Amino acid sequence: MFSERVGYIVWVSDLKAARSLDKYGTVHYMSRKMHYVVMYMNADRADEIVRNIQRFSFVKKVERSYRNEIKTEYSSNEPDKSRFYSL
Repeated sequence: MFSERVGYIVWVSDLKAARSLDKYGTVHYMSRKMHYVVMYMNADRADEIVRNIQRFSFVKKVERSYRNEIKTEYSSNEPDKSRFYSL
């Protein structure tokens, strides 16, 4: 149903020109202060799209986002001590 998506951080020198990155994937966030764009694209065409994006003169560097690979479910083996410190 949904295709696998992968995130990329694109460091740019010109934010006005970076608006054209919307053709290559979904632009999630553009940082005006630090000059980067967070975008998501289909994983099956990601390598081809990254090669095309790197050819632009306003693109400094393209990095893969590993946010979806970070473990977000935590388990605590220690009991909750907060109830012992109540007044």
